[in-house]
Amino acid sequence: MAKSKVAPVRTRLTIPKLELSGAVLLTRLINHVKSIFGQKMNIQKCFAWTDSQIVLAWLQASVHVLEVFVANRVCQIQQSVVTLDWRHVPGEFNPADCASRGCEAPVILDHPLWWAPGWLYQPENCWPRTKTELVEPLPGLRVISLVVQESIENLDPLLARFSSLDKLIGVTAWIRRFIYNSRNPTIKNMSNVLSPDERNESLLFWVRYIQAKHFETVFATLKGQGKLKGSVARLNPFIDDKGLLRVGGRLRHSELPYNHKHPLLLPNRTPLGDLIITDRHEKNAHVGLNTLLAIIHQQFWILSARRAIRNVIFKCIPCYRLKASLTQPQMGDLPPDRITAARPFSGVGTDFAGPFSIKVSSLRNAKIVKGYLCVFVCLVTKSVHLEVVSSLSTEAFIACLSRFVSRRGLPNLIRSDCGTNFKGSERYLGEVYKFLTENQLPIESSLSRRGIKWKFSPAGYPSWGGIFEAVVKVAKTHIRRIIGESVLTYEELATVFCNIESVLNSRPLCPISSDPNDLEALTPGHFLIGAPLNALPEYPFVDTPINRLSRFQLLQQLSQSFWKRFNIEYLHLLQQRVRWIDKTDPPKVGDLVLIKEPNMPPLSWRRGRIIKLFPGADGTPRVAEVRVGESVLKRAVACLSRLPVA
Repeated sequence: MAKSKVAPVRTRLTIPKLELSGAVLLTRLINHVKSIFGQKMNIQKCFAWTDSQIVLAWLQASVHVLEVFVANRVCQIQQSVVTLDWRHVPGEFNPADCASRGCEAPVILDHPLWWAPGWLYQPENCWPRTKTELVEPLPGLRVISLVVQESIENLDPLLARFSSLDKLIGVTAWIRRFIYNSRNPTIKNMSNVLSPDERNESLLFWVRYIQAKHFETVFATLKGQGKLKGSVARLNPFIDDKGLLRVGGRLRHSELPYNHKHPLLLPNRTPLGDLIITDRHEKNAHVGLNTLLAIIHQQFWILSARRAIRNVIFKCIPCYRLKASLTQPQMGDLPPDRITAARPFSGVGTDFAGPFSIKVSSLRNAKIVKGYLCVFVCLVTKSVHLEVVSSLSTEAFIACLSRFVSRRGLPNLIRSDCGTNFKGSERYLGEVYKFLTENQLPIESSLSRRGIKWKFSPAGYPSWGGIFEAVVKVAKTHIRRIIGESVLTYEELATVFCNIESVLNSRPLCPISSDPNDLEALTPGHFLIGAPLNALPEYPFVDTPINRLSRFQLLQQLSQSFWKRFNIEYLHLLQQRVRWIDKTDPPKVGDLVLIKEPNMPPLSWRRGRIIKLFPGADGTPRVAEVRVGESVLKRAVACLSRLPVA
């Protein structure tokens, strides 16, 4: 009886693999014949012949060292019902060659080798002798882990070069195709596109590499039928037919796909694991931890996966920018101009508020123009001076400053912000921002000629000038309560501002004393009574007995007692930090940061790199220069959000 089968067209098989498929076909044919005759024929011994020495070597080798294709067919032959004695027959004595090489019908009718091979009629000792030497090198062997172990040091740099899983798999697939084409010049793969099978085999190549590197003990234990210990033992791992370590688990009888039931096992915190997490995270719209963990478990099981996923998500720039956190340094020490006793308004903080609607006259249809509130705050006593500014021009501001100096004296220092906090409120304070940015140099030059030093706070950080920002907030609260929606004239608005100024200067600087003899609290107004604008230096009369003082000296002593109360009652209240208590990790030169923009979402914040830091007296940097494109910006550290990448 004979049987033949055409070689597959789609799957390109080598000649030895086709010979092995023929041996499988022969085994099935013999079992079929045996099942037909059953007990009618007493077959004592059965011989099977092949002219392929490679097939005989495969049948003698262990199944575990063979490739999947070869191992499956060798198992089918070894599981034959009929015990077969496999032997080698030379090609010129093989009757199967008559059919496989083609033979015409008239020839096959009288072909002696096909119908009655002469050597089979001879005794067994005259049959062709089977060659016992093995074929070297034997094809079809599985790549054992020792080969991978020898090249671990060479593959680590290649794995670390890529930050994208797709690029790593693509490069690996092209390298593997080049090796395949070099070894098989007759059946080259010249396609310009990588097939899904090639990409999948490249991914499995790296999985096999990582497993062989980190699970060497697990492989040795499973092959030696030993007992696993630790967290890996709970997963009941096994080695599949491709030599990969998979999770056994308890879902073997479920209807899930094979990869879902038995995901590939990977160690924690490996470059390949981070690439897989990043790839799944980006391809699934930057999902959260739990969803990403479920997606990864469909193909891979990473040990301590939650910790590895958190580490990758924290470094994801789009996710970080969506909820960027600012680094607030510890609250700094107060500057000398805030805690040194000096006459009121010798050091001033100034700011703008508004605009407010002003009627040109009290007529019914009078023209309405814009006006602004200019706030002057004494940096020591917190005394307040409010002025109305008719327009945002250099001349109007200098005139406002002249009125302030004429009534309060010439200050030595003026602190203000750069006006960038107004930029976010374009609807209301865009004119203020434009005025401060365009007229900064003329105003500073005019003040310099008068001997006034003007210091600017870092841009975009109103909390730096908290003392005058707080006064602006309180003043606007009173203005809204008094004016409401009314439109006042210039004189009426100036009168309202003076009333609000008196209220603000009557606020206690410290809690009211519990002493019943102390009838009044220390307020900024105490420092504004009885002292001329150009007062000469006074002799200290605080410790002089009252009976030795004249009436004028007694008034001076009362004025000086306010400063004594200032040092005893108020100054110690500034000792403790009410906010920003903890010390934080300061930024460093070269850090990549996001610059906080007022009234803009974090995804729209500009990105820059710190090029210079300005540490304070305590060594903590609170101001930095940041390069953004071709420009350099000076910003407070509290307005910068450091990105979690180098």
